[in-house]
Amino acid sequence: MTCFSFIFRRKNASRQTGVNSNKGSEKVRIFTYNDMTRATGDFSPINKVGEGGFGSVYKGKLKDGSMVAVKVLSSESRQGAREFLNELEVISNIHHENLVRLIGCCVEGTHRIIVYNYLENNSLAQTLLGSGHSNIQFNWRTRVRICLGIARGLAYLHEEAAPHIVHRDIKASNILLDTDLSPKISDFGLAKLLPPNTTHVSTRVAGTIGYLAPEYAIRGQVTRKSDVYSFGVLLLEIVSGRCNTNTRLPYEDQFLLERTWALYEHGKLARIIDTSLNDDLDAEEACKILKIGLLCTQDAAKSRPTMSTVIKMMTGEKDIDSEEITRPAVINDFMELKVRSQRKAEEIRLSSTMSSSGVVTSALSSEENSHGSLSYTAISDRD
Repeated sequence: MTCFSFIFRRKNASRQTGVNSNKGSEKVRIFTYNDMTRATGDFSPINKVGEGGFGSVYKGKLKDGSMVAVKVLSSESRQGAREFLNELEVISNIHHENLVRLIGCCVEGTHRIIVYNYLENNSLAQTLLGSGHSNIQFNWRTRVRICLGIARGLAYLHEEAAPHIVHRDIKASNILLDTDLSPKISDFGLAKLLPPNTTHVSTRVAGTIGYLAPEYAIRGQVTRKSDVYSFGVLLLEIVSGRCNTNTRLPYEDQFLLERTWALYEHGKLARIIDTSLNDDLDAEEACKILKIGLLCTQDAAKSRPTMSTVIKMMTGEKDIDSEEITRPAVINDFMELKVRSQRKAEEIRLSSTMSSSGVVTSALSSEENSHGSLSYTAISDRD
């Protein structure tokens, strides 16, 4: 029985129960709201470590002294409620050293809370890519271990978990770091389960601009290769120490993927490597990982490698230089497509107002033709 079914069928049963796991039996604890209040100091702002559209995350301390991350769903978020249930269903049945570990949950009245193991070093977005000061030293060997750990976690989701899982929101802020700076993939609220023999599913577009694969951003088509694209962008960020988009930079440097491709074309790929890296930098290995990032972000999903192939490339079992790398799908391509789609939709709308006999048909055509760009626009505006 999964935690998902346990919550709704046996709310008043034992406060601890076994759930199915690909790595053996795990224990998921059911907490009361009072437990969570005590653990977080009545959800004190001092203990708040993160916030998003779903709600807030707090650092907490359980009665046994163990530290936990307490993810509290906002009561106003209907979308968040769906994502809460989805996250529980997904995470309660998987276990891997590079995924966050579910400890328990709280479903009491209107309260919806997920409890994870607490990771001391926050996320890559806050530490490596954040604008504030960080005491963490990301030397080259550490970055390689982080890249490889994320790859292994994704390979597990895509190829070993049953059913296979597409995360849909791989990004720097969803990569958490433990005491040893080992990466843990977090936030499974948008994850999709892939039924056996299924290569893709169609769904509403959600995620973060800059990490979205073109087939997903435009058509809402989710595959394992959508995650591979996001991972490719993340590789470029880790090696360069830069966010994928920074409008404060000169225009030619604002979009990391475009800039990396331009340097690759001119045989100057090493210029994008983080200049703060010290003597342990292996420039040849860094360029190899950058090439893997470019291969992961190819325009056609079929041209991107699987995550198990990525691991082989990173560990030297497969030669990246034997792969053909073409121009990746970059953000400007999406923007141009969006503008063209919006213009076409506007033309159809104007045409429908001029012909009273074709109003219904034209309106439907407009909706169909502009759906992808409207979804993409919503995300662009939000982020």
